Amino acid sequence: MQNTLRIATRRSRLALWQAEHVAARLRDAHHGLTVELLPMVTEGDRILDRALAEVGGKGLFIKELEVAMFEGRAELAVHSMKDVPAELPAGMVLACVLERADPHDAFVSNRFKRLDELPQGARIGTSSLRRQCQLLHARPDFRILPLRGNVETRLRKLDEDGYDAIILAAAGLQRLGLDARIASLVPTTASLPAVGQGIIGIECRADDTRTCKAVAALEHAPSRVCLEAERAFAARLQGSCQSPVAGFAELSGDRLSLRGLVGAPDGSEVFADLIEGKPGEAAGLGDTLAGRLLAAGAGPLLEALRAAAGH
Repeated sequence: MQNTLRIATRRSRLALWQAEHVAARLRDAHHGLTVELLPMVTEGDRILDRALAEVGGKGLFIKELEVAMFEGRAELAVHSMKDVPAELPAGMVLACVLERADPHDAFVSNRFKRLDELPQGARIGTSSLRRQCQLLHARPDFRILPLRGNVETRLRKLDEDGYDAIILAAAGLQRLGLDARIASLVPTTASLPAVGQGIIGIECRADDTRTCKAVAALEHAPSRVCLEAERAFAARLQGSCQSPVAGFAELSGDRLSLRGLVGAPDGSEVFADLIEGKPGEAAGLGDTLAGRLLAAGAGPLLEALRAAAGH
């Protein structure tokens, strides 16, 4: 194995925490290995005045990291898997999936303890169409306000700008030691998580067998199974960044369950279903569940959303 590995990472505190976490795990797994960080500012970090859905979606956070690997400036990139598009670029591979952290959305508020305590017309900050869709489907009276920036920026906006609550990924807050800001976890029945939420993945060049072998030491097989089911579901849907999509798999013994959801951004339409099977069928289950939702009416909805987005 080469003695040095370089990790391409965004500069946000959460991204750096995740990269440092992976670096420490790799050093523990391979005696004498040097791991360095290559912090970068991505397009997604630069554009903060518009919703992600308007400017190209989550892939904006990882494109520069992939370029760094293609150009040989880094051997691997560490991602929050909920930020990774369903299809990786040719020549790239998801070489390692770490054990999933808390997959829930977190309800963060200075005045209320739970989502169901919010008054009529409450103002909720989120830039996630998935969260917006599910919130408005349950409570059309909610006022959803845009909320971009890193975790600390979002928390500051809650404190300064008078939101009644904001919704963030619980795993990100917990990784930054900000558990105390979580008023409560939102049940997955009220807000189905994003595909890959809570999972850290390591991306490498497919032809870089040495790096792929090195990072494989951190692999968590059960989390990989759940992620495969969720990403197959998302890939079949081919949703654009304008499409609210949620997918969450759970593994219990030899039974894999996957819940999926597709909806309209305003919550007026929601299609949801559940499928169960064996872990070895993960990708097939995801594909089948997506097919069911498309047939149930999600197909025309997604077509309309793609047309409205100009895709």
